[in-house]
Amino acid sequence: MLDLSADVAELTAALVDIASVSGDETHLADEAEQALRALAGIAVEREGNVLIARTDRGLPQRVVLAGHLDTVPIANNVPSRREGDVLHGCGTCDMKAGLAVMLRVAYLVGTGAIEPRVDLTWIAYDCEEVEAERNGLTRLARTRPDVLRGDLAILLEPTDGTVEGGCQGTLRVRVHIPGVRAHSARSWLGANAIHAAGPLLDRLAAYEARVVDVDGLTYHEGLNAVGITGGVAGNVIPDECVVTVNFRFAPDRSEQAALDHVRDVLAGYDLELTDSAPGARPGLDSPLAAAFVAAVGGPARAKYGYTDVARFGTVGVPALNFAPGDPNLAHKPEEHVSMSQIRAAEDALIRFLT
Repeated sequence: MLDLSADVAELTAALVDIASVSGDETHLADEAEQALRALAGIAVEREGNVLIARTDRGLPQRVVLAGHLDTVPIANNVPSRREGDVLHGCGTCDMKAGLAVMLRVAYLVGTGAIEPRVDLTWIAYDCEEVEAERNGLTRLARTRPDVLRGDLAILLEPTDGTVEGGCQGTLRVRVHIPGVRAHSARSWLGANAIHAAGPLLDRLAAYEARVVDVDGLTYHEGLNAVGITGGVAGNVIPDECVVTVNFRFAPDRSEQAALDHVRDVLAGYDLELTDSAPGARPGLDSPLAAAFVAAVGGPARAKYGYTDVARFGTVGVPALNFAPGDPNLAHKPEEHVSMSQIRAAEDALIRFLT
């Protein structure tokens, strides 16, 4: 069984040593479940490879701590290895260091070593690193949204020890540009769809992205072509060109408002929505969020990118990202984390909770 009484950096190493590539989290879920069930005053449920643990002490507020069990495929970097203050291995920063911090807090609460001023929910879930329909937190948001509810959620995704508020929303559209097929030797008999994409690309290049303050954090939006396809053969004028456009939008826009904006910018073109996910407001105006930022120290910053904090946004819970580990190292064969930073993150979370 996992030893939750161990130093949090040692616990991180133990978690890394239990391989848990997306879709193969059962062993780690078994170990974490057994360790959590041994703690007093914490009710534990399991749905597939999703673990839900809760205290119910009748306290006036609830904080949710959430993190995923899975990693990307191993790249000859399991088991873990230590090098001075640095712990190397698959998932060290994304996000077994954050998972270790979560589990250590559960141990400290369950053994009475700390007395939190809020009730707590822990959610450890599967399949974050793969397609959204397999994501365990997504399933919970759809089938049991009550489990996600609280006054503040903290997602233990790597942030290099800094609080990152909310997240951007994202959507993708395919822009279909028609042409007329012809033999390239007689190109004047056709209409080149790839050439016709030029004005669209010019419009995107000239787009001035919005910079907006949301709950005290500055979010930069971006509208960009991220793919282009067209043509059927080396001697044929293409009769269709498809440009894929991605819009990263600030969390003050809804998904529908973001799509309406893209349609306005690209007016006159045939758009097909292929993917959309909402952003999440950081909710820094809540006293709990402000207290957490103060406990960590240093100003919060906006989260650039999409994370599962958006799942909490769908049920109206303000959510922050915070954990040890440099997110720029995530998914790399050389992934690693500072053990002193793991310990500092544990200390900050305990300061906030007590």
